[in-house]
Amino acid sequence: MKPTVGPTTTIREPRWPVAVSFLAVVGLYFSLPERLTPGPTWITTLAILLLLGSTIVTHRAERHDWNRISGILLLCVITAAVGWSLGRLIASLPDKRQAPIDLLRSAAALWISNVLVFAGWYWRLDAGGPHYRDLREKHTEGAFLFPQMTMPELQEDQGRQWKPGFVDYLFLAFNTSTAFSPTDVPVLSRWAKLLMMVQSCISLGTIAILAARAINIL
Repeated sequence: MKPTVGPTTTIREPRWPVAVSFLAVVGLYFSLPERLTPGPTWITTLAILLLLGSTIVTHRAERHDWNRISGILLLCVITAAVGWSLGRLIASLPDKRQAPIDLLRSAAALWISNVLVFAGWYWRLDAGGPHYRDLREKHTEGAFLFPQMTMPELQEDQGRQWKPGFVDYLFLAFNTSTAFSPTDVPVLSRWAKLLMMVQSCISLGTIAILAARAINIL
């Protein structure tokens, strides 16, 4: 039997899903042709791995301010790299130098990376970030209005109050990239609306321009 958790018990969200998602981004980005990366692919990959390692170390050492800085720097580097690669890929379309299968593979890698990166942004920034969400007994306010926040019967989970985890933000990012909208999670904050607009633009460029072009020339 699982132990009953009291309503005032602070439970930390596990961080391994976040680390796995960033490692997946590293793998996807490393699979891109070198002409689509800013400089040699290994340099960008190494920078991402070093910053990821820094976030893990600072989290374990409970240096929360440094963890937040490392996490934001990591997201900035990955977002800039994905945006740069997408721009390079779109700019190379008129030359028709890339094989259709390579174009599709690159577009898929960038689309998945886009979902994972912006899930990281929402997870990192919402309601002060994961550390401050862990300190609260329950999640009652933030940049997003999750359904559980409006339905008291869904708030209790094994005796503890509901809080959003990385999977909740991943679901939000996935919907934003596929439906170009937050679907069942209204957006309340201006910064979140701006981030979702950027994510939708990257997704639209990947799907509507690259994938359609590749299918056209198959």
